[in-house]
Amino acid sequence: MPTPSRTSRADIVAAGRHILDAEGLDALTMQAVAIHVGVRPPSLYKYVADREALIVLVADAALTEIEALLAAAGTLPELARALRAWARAHPAAFTLAMSGRATQESLNAASEPILRMGARLASEQHALAAARLVTAWCTGFLTMELAGAFRLGGDLDESFEFALDRLTAALSPR
Repeated sequence: MPTPSRTSRADIVAAGRHILDAEGLDALTMQAVAIHVGVRPPSLYKYVADREALIVLVADAALTEIEALLAAAGTLPELARALRAWARAHPAAFTLAMSGRATQESLNAASEPILRMGARLASEQHALAAARLVTAWCTGFLTMELAGAFRLGGDLDESFEFALDRLTAALSPR
């Protein structure tokens, strides 16, 4: 009779998200996850092929969280503010989610709320272009903010809101 599993893929991904948030991407190793879930490292290979596969699973989990936040937003400002709050709370997960290491399926799912917002603001015809504009501005701003790259002074909250107001106005139907 086979021995019962002492962990699961869901436990492994949860451990990976915890390690990523607490210690960053460099600390997200098979060894660290094994310790966290209470198994020996070779046992993880029943569930995850290697570290890169683990990173992809954790990136997908981060995008799933982002998708849920974005889907709950009713307006572009709500969407952008929700993403900013999440990125500030989970900077390493945000960076990983935006790194292109997630699966196409997760990227597509996380893009849906932004595409719907783009269609609502700029029309179905321009939904993709509007979604790309919003994504590029928001992720660019957040990436720079998280990296401490805004060093010219001034209030970042005011800058974020100013840009968000202008972006919303530019995309809104006239």
